[in-house]
Amino acid sequence: MKRLLFTTTALSLAAMTAQADELKLGLATAQTGGLASYDAPVVEGIRIAVDEINAAGGIGGNVMIELIEKDVRSDTAQTVIAAQELVDGGAEAIVLPCDADPSIAAASIVGAAEVPAISTCASSPTLPLIGGDYVFANFPGDNVQATVSASWAFDQGMKSAFILYSPDSQYTTMPLYFADVMKALGGGVLGEATYNIGQPDFSAVATRIAALSPAPDVVMTSAYEPDFPTFIKALRAAGYKGQVIGSDGIDSLTTFGLGDVAEGVVFTTAGHATAGSPLEAFNTLFEEKTGAASETVFNAVGYDLVKVLEAAVLAAGSTDAKAIRDALAELENVQGATSTITYKGTTGMPVRQVSLIRVAGGERELVGQPSPKADLIPAPRMQ
Repeated sequence: MKRLLFTTTALSLAAMTAQADELKLGLATAQTGGLASYDAPVVEGIRIAVDEINAAGGIGGNVMIELIEKDVRSDTAQTVIAAQELVDGGAEAIVLPCDADPSIAAASIVGAAEVPAISTCASSPTLPLIGGDYVFANFPGDNVQATVSASWAFDQGMKSAFILYSPDSQYTTMPLYFADVMKALGGGVLGEATYNIGQPDFSAVATRIAALSPAPDVVMTSAYEPDFPTFIKALRAAGYKGQVIGSDGIDSLTTFGLGDVAEGVVFTTAGHATAGSPLEAFNTLFEEKTGAASETVFNAVGYDLVKVLEAAVLAAGSTDAKAIRDALAELENVQGATSTITYKGTTGMPVRQVSLIRVAGGERELVGQPSPKADLIPAPRMQ
């Protein structure tokens, strides 16, 4: 079945019930290499959602999901190759890695083939803008996360900031959005510095920050592993005792295992398992299915990705790739494990909740789940 001429969800469901079908879902994700710590848990969540849907008879009770998995090894060129192989193999939807840059590199492949693609957890708002109509994100945008964290810092009385960013990737430039929001709120940026991803030594910039007088109220970075642990150890060793703010890239066991140097760090991420929440229910499901507790929100992010595709197929009434793409772009309030997810009215970046988390005693402590003021959110910064 490639296209069904139905316009309502009810008729679409009836059609899919009447005729067996299959959705070929291609995964071009990083199961090895630097991005594996994000993509691997996302794929665990994807598999749980697919098993759950298939056990119930498939999407709409009839469309079974076939996963076709390829390890891109955290390599941009391999991502392009894998995307082409998946397109050639008949994939009707494709999942791309948790970084905007390899996902953008694969955009011409999926765009030319008119196959919708969703990054596991890339958060750069430039991803769909550069990637084109067939590329979607699955995570709160960098500009939205930065608005949430900067607004929180300002409201807590932190009026001055220092930002550390890397121009090596779209994601690691998030602090530039943070600086924009701080300035818009009336705060100041006392300084900024850059680093290279994988940089082994942060002692020079740490010493520079610690020596500032007056000291910045907050240091913000979107550095992730292995850079964030290296940086914050150097920063605390240099004597800086102020607030450090990070982003979703440090939502990992590594951060919570850093001990005193990470105590009090606040970061933005996609969700938090409050009592009675869908995320708490997902975490219970995850433990039932795997025998181990979910240790990262990226498991649930993968589950949500499949729920979005399920909703798109139901709305499209078809497994035709172009129909799925068009339906996905109009989705509203899809209930995921982390939050509700909306694409309608966006350029491909989902509207979804942002959670602020504090590291407290090696555990997650919910700071809040505020909605950012729309007029504060910076426009996507094209690098």
